[in-house]
Amino acid sequence: MRWLKIVLGAVGILIMTLGWAAFEITPAVQKELDKNIEVVKIWAADPVLVSAVVAQNQKGPIADLDNAQWKKIRRSDDRIKAFQNNDAAKLLKQKLEESKGLYTEAFLNASRGEKVAFVDKTTSYLHQGQPKFDTPFTTGQPWQGQPEFDESSQTHQIQVAVPVLADGKSIGVLVVGVNVTQLSQIAK
Repeated sequence: MRWLKIVLGAVGILIMTLGWAAFEITPAVQKELDKNIEVVKIWAADPVLVSAVVAQNQKGPIADLDNAQWKKIRRSDDRIKAFQNNDAAKLLKQKLEESKGLYTEAFLNASRGEKVAFVDKTTSYLHQGQPKFDTPFTTGQPWQGQPEFDESSQTHQIQVAVPVLADGKSIGVLVVGVNVTQLSQIAK
């Protein structure tokens, strides 16, 4: 009986994953997503976020902390709480709350891809080497991912990322998850 539950659970997850993998970004959905990217650009220019990235860039990543070690750190750990309780994180949390669920997650990265601030603990500490960080950081252009189920926010979303700029140069990256269910409803 236990195996049957496991198999049925796995089949359910597969069906759910395939359903979302087939989510089509129609021109109407893309138009709405483009509007949201512009909103995220405005967030990234907020002096609170820019100042937080500048300060983190002066410190650099936490020594000897990689993504494997990051996954072992509990959400209740003081290191995690520090990322959630700084001024930049408070601003991001406010923006998510104001969106009434349209934005599902937000995290701020410094110049080496390390975290500066987030609302909820991210899956990774370092995003350097991933398109969501590298594209906006190196090109200055926004990046958007594919629809996916995000473990940290527990929602189906599309991540978008924009550079954080100072004096016209990329100094960090802001990544925001956009709820695909709400986005498709808005696009109708």
